[in-house]
Amino acid sequence: MNEPIQMVDLKSQYLKIKPEIDQALLSAVEGVAYINGPQVKSFAKSLQEYNKVTRAVTCGNGTDALQIAMMGLGFKPGDEVIVPAFTYIATVEVIALLNLVPKFIDVKEDTFELDYDQLESIITEKTVGIVPVHLFGQCSNMETINAIAKKHNLAVIEDTAQAMGAEYIFKDGTKAFAGTVGDVGTTSFFPSKNLGCFGDGGALLTQNAELGETLQIIANHGQRQKYRHETIGVNSRLDTTQAAVLEVKLKYLNDYSAARQKVARKYDEAFANIDGFITPKKAEYSTHVYNQYTCRIKNGKRNELKIYLQDKGIPSMVYYPIPVHLQEAYRVYGYNAGDFPIAERLCEEVLSFPIHTEMKDEVQDYIIENIVNFFKY
Repeated sequence: MNEPIQMVDLKSQYLKIKPEIDQALLSAVEGVAYINGPQVKSFAKSLQEYNKVTRAVTCGNGTDALQIAMMGLGFKPGDEVIVPAFTYIATVEVIALLNLVPKFIDVKEDTFELDYDQLESIITEKTVGIVPVHLFGQCSNMETINAIAKKHNLAVIEDTAQAMGAEYIFKDGTKAFAGTVGDVGTTSFFPSKNLGCFGDGGALLTQNAELGETLQIIANHGQRQKYRHETIGVNSRLDTTQAAVLEVKLKYLNDYSAARQKVARKYDEAFANIDGFITPKKAEYSTHVYNQYTCRIKNGKRNELKIYLQDKGIPSMVYYPIPVHLQEAYRVYGYNAGDFPIAERLCEEVLSFPIHTEMKDEVQDYIIENIVNFFKY
């Protein structure tokens, strides 16, 4: 390869829409409304319309979005929140920061989502919410999760940081975007996300107008009107320049999803018959937008394959090497090795390969050739 292979090629993506991005940034800079400028309001409205929700609230990052959601739903110290043991740390971090109690649950081996078949068995009188994580680009089984939540009067917060633009498919065939099916959807605009800005950013989505207003107030120091603080809030803002970038890129989100799906289909076909190599399963109740193309490498060969590819100039990533319940910071909650066997096994098997919107055929062919060759010997 003439150029280094990237997990995500952000430069090529930028160059393809450079004139629009540059003009948007210039307008934001020249407008000098660097905090809460018109671009922020415009993007929030566009995000609301794209997702067909009652309210979209922008904020500083995806972690803040999760915290604001839990604050807005009125979770109190000591309350339990159900969260998968196989997820990025932010999902659990905010639970701990708010002095809530993470109630870990194992995940499905094939789709990586929380094991909804175990949900009712871990609900207690202290449980107040469930956080399904739409990991790697597709939705969790929201109808089942929502039904259980309704039965036990629990709130549902969708962690949609990796699945913006994916669609949940209801049993009757209707569809709704990820993050719009539960009480609140949260997302991140970290640069490598399917909809990413040039720094940090996040948002919350809800169909509940009253809750949406509460989330907006919390994100702005707990104030609806300047210097009138009606509740405890935080300072979490999406920068005007980031909103300008996102306004442009939102127009291309469906194209970005289609491009990632095309890459994934080619990978799927190439790897279909490799023994011990399990490609991502597509759930029947969701489209998949492949924020990551994450496979399972069986028979203890994951790390060997990763090193082999590195020597060939091909990057790969392990999302995630240690389940949350075994992270040192979360040992205090009393969980041990063996408590969530599938999550623990996935941490030993998962490996993600390059996938992005500007993937060139020759680059993907080179990646495929080397992965296939590894399993020949």
